Amino acid sequence: MISALWNGISGLNTFQKAINVESNNATNVGTLGYKSDVVSFEDMMYQNRYGKGSNVQSVTKAMSEQGGIKFTNYTFDVAIEGKGYFMVRDIKSDGTAQNYYTRSGNFKMASDGFLKTQSDMNILGLSSVSTPPNSAFTDNYSRSIVSQSINNINFLETVNARSTDYTTSAQSDVLADTSGNNYKTKSAKLTDIDALIADYKSKLSVYSSNSSEAATPSTSQVSTVDYSNYLSDLINENDVINITIDGNVVKQQFDTDIQTTLKKFSDKISNIQGLTSSIDSSGKLTINSLIPGKEVKLDLAKINNNLVVPLNVVNAQLGTGRGAVDSSKAALELVLGRAGAQLLQIDSKIDLTGEKNLNVDKIQLNLTNLNLSNSIGNVVIEDGNIYVKDGENKFIVGKIETATFANEQGLVPEGGNIYSASKESGNAVYAGKLNKLVGSAVEESMSNLGNSLTALLIYQKAFEANSKSITTSDDLLKTAIELKK
Repeated sequence: MISALWNGISGLNTFQKAINVESNNATNVGTLGYKSDVVSFEDMMYQNRYGKGSNVQSVTKAMSEQGGIKFTNYTFDVAIEGKGYFMVRDIKSDGTAQNYYTRSGNFKMASDGFLKTQSDMNILGLSSVSTPPNSAFTDNYSRSIVSQSINNINFLETVNARSTDYTTSAQSDVLADTSGNNYKTKSAKLTDIDALIADYKSKLSVYSSNSSEAATPSTSQVSTVDYSNYLSDLINENDVINITIDGNVVKQQFDTDIQTTLKKFSDKISNIQGLTSSIDSSGKLTINSLIPGKEVKLDLAKINNNLVVPLNVVNAQLGTGRGAVDSSKAALELVLGRAGAQLLQIDSKIDLTGEKNLNVDKIQLNLTNLNLSNSIGNVVIEDGNIYVKDGENKFIVGKIETATFANEQGLVPEGGNIYSASKESGNAVYAGKLNKLVGSAVEESMSNLGNSLTALLIYQKAFEANSKSITTSDDLLKTAIELKK
């Protein structure tokens, strides 16, 4: 009977603890990323085949279980689908930094521009480096040229370019000074810029699809035509000098004198989109393609339609990889410069070669703070990669990293949805290949209200049963004492 009392007391103690645990699960049914506590019971030492009651063997977290993914449409929310934890950093009162781990991805952009938890801990990951450094798109760079993302196993990169307003700054060349020597009208300069922008975008697109290709530069076609031996046939207005370029005939009738005629002929060629042309007094014509790697087909160089003049062509070479992009960019800068405009290209890049070492730090999101633009920008998170949009431009600024542990059960719950590592958990290791990060979503609590209420009812009844065993044992003791009297 005395043993029955102790058994009942152990049961009361055990199920009181169990009720506490399950009530905690119930109260955390809305806590993001919460992992349910699981109670395990054990029976106590036996004597003469009689049990000595029960005890709570352990209270563990269901760390390996995945909570439901809830889409929120909120920019800064991120959910982990799979294994791993977000890495966060807090600064303690003594000024030292302490890393913690969480599954709760309801983040925010703090007033200082950094990505943080709701309790102002910094989210850790990789940050981009921009080239050229300390260069920003100011209001002067009003024309968006291109924005291209380039991703491979070694790096994440965005290439953004803007220019000053070339439509305003472009002016026709002074005819008296440049006729016959690469003369361009304003409209011709603008069409050249359009062609070079299209080429630049095309080369970037090709590069993005095969960014590991070796870099070799492109070269432009240079063609010469020597009319010097036939100029004596240009005598009057019935005489014509011509050439066929990409299937189109360019011709100039005799005008005033031979030199005027040659200059006007060259100027017509020079104002063709993507070309410049110059001619010397002897009648030697040089045609340059402005677009690197592009072939220009020349044919039928004649005077008076009956004399074929020999052509000399140095063929264009199409480069590869980033070399082709850089050649196209240089050509675009050249034509923009002739239009009185400037180009600014900003490359933002995250090096992934050391990603598995988890050399992480806080992530800045504000484009102004990053000195990339005079606009804060709009954040977009795609599979943990953080981009910030500013008009038509999109910059890579960071990458959220996740970590896992050899023994997740060894993590220490610290409250506030965070855990700390311990000797039992082991050190944090890279978990990027073990999960997928879902943007604009959060992981819901693992706690199930129905299960918790059912368990609470069971534990309550068990508590009542154990209290009943105590009162029953007490009555039996009273009866035994009365019999002895």
